[in-house]
Formats: sequence, C-alpha cells, structure tokens
Amino acid sequence: MSGPRKRMAAGAPGWPAAVSLQSFAVFAGCWLLLIFSAGPAPGQENQGGPPSVRSVSGQFIVDAVPEDSPLLHRADLAADTNLVRLEPTLLAVSAERFKLALWSRLGLRPGANWSGRIYLTLYPARTTNDNVNIEILPDAGAWSYRVELPDVVTRTRYARALTGVLLLELANRANRDPAHSAELPAWLTDGLSRQILSGLSSKVILSTPSKQTDATFLSLSDPSKQKNGLFLSRVDNKQRGIDPLADARRTLQEFPALTFDELCWPSDAQMNGNDGGAYLASAQLFVDSLLSLDNGTDKMRALLNQLPGCLNWQTAFYAAFHPQFKRPLEVEKWWSLRVIRFAARDPGPRWNMAASRERLTDLLAVPVEFRAAPDALPEHTVVSLQNVIRNFRPAQVTAILEIKRRDFELAQFRMAQPFAVFADGYRTIITDFLGEGRKSSRPAMTGKRPVATRPGLSVAETVKRLDALDVRRRELESRLDAGILPKTLNPATP
Repeated sequence: MSGPRKRMAAGAPGWPAAVSLQSFAVFAGCWLLLIFSAGPAPGQENQGGPPSVRSVSGQFIVDAVPEDSPLLHRADLAADTNLVRLEPTLLAVSAERFKLALWSRLGLRPGANWSGRIYLTLYPARTTNDNVNIEILPDAGAWSYRVELPDVVTRTRYARALTGVLLLELANRANRDPAHSAELPAWLTDGLSRQILSGLSSKVILSTPSKQTDATFLSLSDPSKQKNGLFLSRVDNKQRGIDPLADARRTLQEFPALTFDELCWPSDAQMNGNDGGAYLASAQLFVDSLLSLDNGTDKMRALLNQLPGCLNWQTAFYAAFHPQFKRPLEVEKWWSLRVIRFAARDPGPRWNMAASRERLTDLLAVPVEFRAAPDALPEHTVVSLQNVIRNFRPAQVTAILEIKRRDFELAQFRMAQPFAVFADGYRTIITDFLGEGRKSSRPAMTGKRPVATRPGLSVAETVKRLDALDVRRRELESRLDAGILPKTLNPATP
C-alpha cells in the first residue's frame, strides 16, 4: 500500500468538502447472488466474527463488529421511519441498489465496470447521531475505500455516505496521484443523495425490522416473521406520478432557496437540516437543474473526471460546464431564474395582508455586521437598500441586489395584491439600476405588460425612486393600520 490514508467523518457537517476529497435500474436475483468473501478488508481483523458479505458485483464487502447496538431494538425508536437499521446481508444488497440508482442519474449503464473496492463496516450505534467515517486507501494501481457505519443511522447520513464514497470512486478512477484524492462539492453529494432518497428510498434502503415483543411489532417467537434468520416486515407503498422534487418544492415554499455562493459553503447547521431543510432542498434542485441542461449528465461526469487534476472543485466545475458558465455571476443569474420558474409552478398558499407586509419589510432590510473599533466584537444591524447602493463597494452592491431581485420576484407569487405591486416595483428599480433589461415573469400580478427596462440607472435616480416608493408603501401601511383596508383579501386565508 502506498500513499497516505485519508479519513473523514461523513456524518459530520461539511465532510464532503473536508477531503481533497432516478430512475431505478432493475436487476434480478440480488438476494440469491450474495457471496461470502474469504477475508476482511485490508488492515482490518475479523476478530472471529461472522464472515464478510460480498455484494453481487464484488465491489462492496460488508463486515460487522460482533456486538449488538443498544439502539437496534429499542421500543421508543422502533417506529421512527427516519432511522435505518443496518445488517450485513441487507446492506450488501442495498449498497448495490443505491449504486445503480446513482449511476442511472449520471447516465452510466447498470453493467458498467467499477474500479475501487468499497469496504463497509458496521459498528454498534450509541446514539442516533453517530458519525459515518470514510477512509480513503490510495494504492499504486487503484483506490479503495472503507466506510464505518453505525448499525442505526438516519437516512440522510446513510445516503450522504454512500453517495459520497461512490462519487469518490468515480472521480478517482483515472487518478494516479496517491497524495491527492478528488475534492467533492457538498452540494453535489447532498443534491444527488436527496434525489435518490426522494424517488427510490424504499427500494434502495433496506432496513432490518426491529425485534419487538410488543404485539404491534415483530415477535421473536413467531417463526412466520423470519426467513433465514432475518426478521421480515411488510411495506405497502402505492405511488402515482412520482415527483422527486415534491419535498424540495414544499420546503422552498416556506424557506428561501440558497444562493450559489451559499451552496458552495454550507454551514454546519444547514448540512444538519437545522435550517428547515432549505440547504438540502436547494442542493437537490441545483443538481437536478444542472443534469437537465443539454448534455447535463455528460457534463456532470466530466466534472467528476476532472476533479483529481484540479486544486479545487470550482476549477473543474467551470471547465466541465463551459460555455454555459464562465464565472460565478453567470451561475448565480441562471440559478435565480431556475428558482423563480420552479416556484412559479406551485408557489404555495397566498399570504394575507399582514403576512405580506411583514415579508416585504424583511426583504427591504439588509443584514450587516460591523465593528465600532478594530479590536471590538462584531455587532449586527440592518440597513436599507438605499444605504447599500450609496455606501457599499460595487461588487457587494451587485451581489446583494441580485439576491434581492430574485427574492422580490419570488415573494410576488404569494403576496396579497397591494404588496405584490410594491414588490414588483422594488424589483423593477433594482433591475433598472443593475442595467439589465428584463421582462417581468408575472405581468398578471401587476396588470402591466412585460416591458424591457432601460439600463444603467444612476445611484441618485435609483435612491430617489426607492425613497418615493417607500413613501407610497408607508401610506398603504397607515391605511391598513387605520382599518381602511381589510386585514386579508381572502376570508379563507388564515
């Protein structure tokens, strides 16, 4: 074995970027073609446990520490459908199914050859939040990988780990530098894993039923619930018109989609889903949108192939998706338009007047961080759009206003009519200032014809128009506070 071994915690936030690191393909007879391997993974002792299980293709070799997890059959966790209980035999089948689902998304044939062997080791889970560790094992002729999984793990961590290690295997196939593994962008790993979870979760994730003596669960004394020593459970699932983006659509109705820059550098909280799922939904939609481009799957494979030879994934991304994108601003503009079109299909329930007013107020505020002195702690405040345009650097102004323009247009879909008109007005002023003639995607919202705006509005004229619109908005709010306008335009709206 040559070269250093690299290890990461796949369950920990940020793991895909920590290392310079849907259709379902049907295959028959997986249950009958499992082969028991002759030995454990390299550098790993079997310790007298059960023999390793080799998957049907031979790419996955599964071992388990001979010790039961205290969580495996806990009654209070038995009904949690977000948890997966892993067992070597089922995991060998599940990993193969997951691989074929991922390959299908990337345009690879089910019978395509693989290069790097993947060793999966189960260890007893102590909490429902245990890490999934991935170790990269470079060799002179090929790369191999070891994944340590708790035997009770959340579906998100399980899917993230398998997606990550499979993408690494694809990216490192032609890599002959044992000191430099491919670096995966977090959005790619999470976006693809969410695609598979959304459309094929019940087919590619096989969870061992919990051994419960309660009548509502499986009984150890009931042989009809077992087959070859494995406990069985029945799942009835009827689906019609499957939309793999349905969950993402519901999430992005309530939370704004992340910008491209935010997708590139997600926080720990976002990767853990503590942002309401906005990051994971945005990553899924972003990856789906890239794959939907002309020759999108070819470009995505080109991105993976170029990762080992680049110092960072951004270089490989722009090389693979040239000429669509040459710089971040072009990606951001394309992504903003994609989010708007996605939201237009099903924007969600309309807001009443009070909610529309609150949302518009939020959109007009720009959060900033400042220091009163060089050695002082940072303080947080909000400033107006006028303040940003007058005082911020041009690059900062452009970045902020691009996001605001997108958010104003998205908000129009759900705002009550008077506030939707104001949102469109602010969006139009921003578009005029940025100097890009665009047509409104919601002409029916304001009753206006979509017309191209004139480019290059000056700072003074932009601030003047924003001030005038602020005056009209405050007049509307005063009338609302005085009870001249109804609190809601739709009595059925909460």
